[in-house]
Amino acid sequence: MRDKINTDGKNTDGRQAVSEATPSYSWREALLIYTRKKALVLSLLGFSAGLPFLLVFSTLTAWLRDEGVERTAIGFFAWVGLTYSIKVFWAPVVDRLKLPLLQGLLGQRRSWIFLGQLGIASGLGLMSLMNPQQGLVNIALAALLVAFSSSTQDVALDAFRIESAPDEEQGALSASYIFGYRLALLVSGAGALYLADIHSWSLAYLGMAALVGACMLATLWADEPFHRTAEEQRRMDAEMVDQVMGRPMHLEERSLWQRQLLGAVICPFLEFLQRFGPFAFVLLVFIAVFRLSDIAMGVMANPFYLDLGYSKSEIASVAKLFGFFMTIAGSALCGVLVMRFGLLRPLMLGAIMVASTNLLFAVLAGLEGDSAPALLWLALVISADNLSGGIASTAFLAYLSSLTHRSYTATQYALFSSLMTLPGKFLSGFSGWVVDSSGYAQFFVIAAGLGIPAIILVGVLMHVDGKKRRAAES
Repeated sequence: MRDKINTDGKNTDGRQAVSEATPSYSWREALLIYTRKKALVLSLLGFSAGLPFLLVFSTLTAWLRDEGVERTAIGFFAWVGLTYSIKVFWAPVVDRLKLPLLQGLLGQRRSWIFLGQLGIASGLGLMSLMNPQQGLVNIALAALLVAFSSSTQDVALDAFRIESAPDEEQGALSASYIFGYRLALLVSGAGALYLADIHSWSLAYLGMAALVGACMLATLWADEPFHRTAEEQRRMDAEMVDQVMGRPMHLEERSLWQRQLLGAVICPFLEFLQRFGPFAFVLLVFIAVFRLSDIAMGVMANPFYLDLGYSKSEIASVAKLFGFFMTIAGSALCGVLVMRFGLLRPLMLGAIMVASTNLLFAVLAGLEGDSAPALLWLALVISADNLSGGIASTAFLAYLSSLTHRSYTATQYALFSSLMTLPGKFLSGFSGWVVDSSGYAQFFVIAAGLGIPAIILVGVLMHVDGKKRRAAES
């Protein structure tokens, strides 16, 4: 079978999840990856993924409050965002179900991306026709359509990105995706507010729907990645079940619902455990802790800037301007580093930088915010924070991509992406209590400390990889 699972965690197609063999790319070749069609497509599709996010979160809450909706009702709209955290439950459907008509025209991944974009554009279009004072429930339902369609698009798009290139190019593709995503956040945040201010909220949301429609052209322009035939996939599912159970289970003789349940839902998790053995649990812990430091810190960032005495315009100018460009710079740099040095060394660099920049915020906490030097400090600290965040997030996305198996990409990556945010979101709920109890400086030191487990576990990954390479060479 083409991707038979080996005991060393490697697939026979040469795709290696933990190995750190250095690709033979020159600096010029690594940089030119951003000019290829696949990178340009990922930028456009990243824009499509990022655009709906704020339109069902902060931009939507601004609209509702501007229309006089009570804060209690606005708070309930946060539940719409749960769809992004539970997308793993319908990821197996996106992984396997073939959409009528669209499948034949676009292929498995692009058909689901296109359907998600269609749902997003329709939901935003409906929202543009509604008045919050007259139909709040209808706006909630339309927002839910946008969020569900967006999270479904994310599942298919993550699989598309992973399947479109080998592991050494995943850093560059992740950087391209992040560029489009971050640009979309600017458009759906500041851009939508600007349109609403000079015209109306209806025009703002209608304009965002039109942009999603334009992104659908990128889906049509993209090339569908390679997929196994249905027969090849059935044989792989049957072999996987037989390997785990230790005896022939005759999967092909079972009913359709049993084959679908085992193949689409159970096999992705069995394959991951089978490929890595007990080390799989180390990887899952690593995924859960890698983003603890930046997620925990992020909740208190804006309150911290305001409490230091910076004006909202200063925060917007410095945080948005420096934040955007430094994140993009960090992502682009990381994509090149991954192609030059493999995945693990940029991953270690990002982990160390994220933890270290939290200490810079602790230093900033002792400065006054009403003078030019302090504003310069704010620009320097935010620049360092976003540069490190761009490197860390790009390396991490590339590493998670390398952990997936090409037969179960969507389901496995949906599991990883859900796991990587849940612990951080839970701990961030205590951030305000820590600040009130100990102050900002102590809080940022604690946030930096939360990055230590990630650094240690990257070291473990590098040690294991080194042992595998030495064993292969001997």
